[in-house]
Amino acid sequence: MKDNKESLVLARLAAQILEEKKAEEVRILDLRRVQSSPAEFFVIASGNVPSHVGALSDAVHETVKKATGQGPHKVEGYQNAEWILMDYFDVVVHIFQKDRRTFYRLDELWSDGEEVAVASGQ
Repeated sequence: MKDNKESLVLARLAAQILEEKKAEEVRILDLRRVQSSPAEFFVIASGNVPSHVGALSDAVHETVKKATGQGPHKVEGYQNAEWILMDYFDVVVHIFQKDRRTFYRLDELWSDGEEVAVASGQ
């Protein structure tokens, strides 16, 4: 298992921003022990409507950029805001509308990952 503390810090920062902006069901999944995972961490959250999902994505983008100088390598889904994916290489942030999250079941698909507390020290 890799020991990349920077990616954990980034995942927690994104999750904390999402919680502050009233995202629901915010989770961090540690995928470092999952054989074919595309990232070290997934941050998964839900928004209520497209404008909320977009605002959550904007908040993550702005705050992470200010704190780390790092922007996402890639952003997908921003136009429709049903499911926005923000790729920070080792951390992928997924922000869903509730019905899309239920439909795609990303939490279940990656359930081999270990859930991590949003705040450090928990």
